[in-house]
Amino acid sequence: MKASSAFLVLVLASLIILTGCAPGANQFKGTASERDVVAGFWLGLWHGFIAPIVFVVSLFKKNLGIYEAHNSGAWYNLGYLFGLACFFGGSGNQAGRRRQSPST
Repeated sequence: MKASSAFLVLVLASLIILTGCAPGANQFKGTASERDVVAGFWLGLWHGFIAPIVFVVSLFKKNLGIYEAHNSGAWYNLGYLFGLACFFGGSGNQAGRRRQSPST
């Protein structure tokens, strides 16, 4: 009984600490960038798809970001996450396949 309460306190403390790491509101949401563009779903999809490559390049180039701050909000975020999932093979097509054992 004592170990379970200690585990509960540890989990709650971890959740409180992780909540402090959550980002704040995007002050540029819905505002146009210097190119008069507000990034939407399709641009978010593209940014998500190229994000791993751009991340590696951004390690060597200081003025390159992997996320567009001037975006439309939830639609851009959805496209971004979907693009990341597509890049990393998140389609799940292997999950439904069964492995057949050789019948000999």
